[in-house]
Amino acid sequence: MQVKKVAGALGAELSGIDLTKGLDKSQAAEVRQALLDHQVIFLRNQPLTPSQFLAFARAMGEPIEYPFVKGLPDYPQIIEVKKLEHEKVNFGGIWHSDTTYLQEPPMGSMLLSKEVPPYGGDTLFASQYAAYEALSPTMQRLLDGLVGISSSAKADVSKTREDRIKSDGTEEAKKEYRAEHPVVRTHPETGRKALYVNVAHTAGIKGMTDEESAPLLQFLFAHQVKPEFTCRFVWEPDSIAFWDNRCTQHNPVNDYHGFRRVMQRITLRGAKPV
Repeated sequence: MQVKKVAGALGAELSGIDLTKGLDKSQAAEVRQALLDHQVIFLRNQPLTPSQFLAFARAMGEPIEYPFVKGLPDYPQIIEVKKLEHEKVNFGGIWHSDTTYLQEPPMGSMLLSKEVPPYGGDTLFASQYAAYEALSPTMQRLLDGLVGISSSAKADVSKTREDRIKSDGTEEAKKEYRAEHPVVRTHPETGRKALYVNVAHTAGIKGMTDEESAPLLQFLFAHQVKPEFTCRFVWEPDSIAFWDNRCTQHNPVNDYHGFRRVMQRITLRGAKPV
């Protein structure tokens, strides 16, 4: 396996692996270590069937079902993330960390590209290690110990789910989920600290009024996605992006109106942030 970094803050492309043949334990451990080292990893030329994609996910963690969108008929853990030719809004088209409104947000998520537009539709990723480490020691001390309040019902992200909920929504789609998590979390495997708020889901800070928390959150939302903390992935058919949800955010760019983009996504079980 070869590992090639794609940006300074995070991201690496892996080559020399054929996931259609499956991974043995040592290969799976290498891939998992690459994820921990680089926060998001990319693999190209992986024409996987749903069962092969699920086998890769199981080698990395425990696949779970997504609360708002139904999975494929025989594979409930695999959902389609798609934007069709006539649609203007893309699913999850805002900077976010996946489902932080759950009590146990996912460890990671992976996307497999099935249909990509002729241009556009890239995905941006941002390192929340780098974002935290770039803060002043005074700001770090201020944030340590604060608790963020996450909601699934913030307006900007809710709009990005409307088309998919209409076509593939679950019974849970109209329910609001809320959870409280540290503003700064410690990664359970690396021990590094990462910012853990995001503009899509973080609605406030526990013990603060909205007027008090809003300026602090607005600063963090702008700071945590500065260009120097990011990388950008240009999709091709049969590509995989696998990101560590505990220390990254991502944002799919919505710049391909009139074209179809279809991905398959699997989410992996996580634990309560600390």
